Amino acid sequence: MALNLLKLCVGATSIEDLQSWLDSRMAQKRAQGLAEEHIHTTRMVPKRTDELLAGGSLYWVIKGNIQVRERLIDIRPFTDKEGIRRCDLVMDGKLVATQWQPRRAFQGWRYLKPDDAPEDLAAGGGIAELPPRLRNELAELGLL
Repeated sequence: MALNLLKLCVGATSIEDLQSWLDSRMAQKRAQGLAEEHIHTTRMVPKRTDELLAGGSLYWVIKGNIQVRERLIDIRPFTDKEGIRRCDLVMDGKLVATQWQPRRAFQGWRYLKPDDAPEDLAAGGGIAELPPRLRNELAELGLL
């Protein structure tokens, strides 16, 4: 089974908000003639790269809940201008809504075992079809 990563999605308030940001970023890259890849740069480089790239995903925590994932397609370590090792996590850019799973805030990323990862939501129904504001209110009440 593939290993996954877990990361806080700072700034996004919903899956739709993340999708909007992602669409905007891809349009900017397209206009600049750059490859349309969703890249998230992080300081720490995962050591279990082979397991992550064997079908793993990056699960995003939005507003205190795992809500969505993106499949990892590459991990590119590099050294920045200041000599600090960093890593580009490259995702496929396709957001897949998941069952909500509460998570406390943390720094950086964490490994997420397949058994601990929330299941994908079925397309065409369920929580994913609710308006973002209603989903957030239900989650705050502990009903999701």
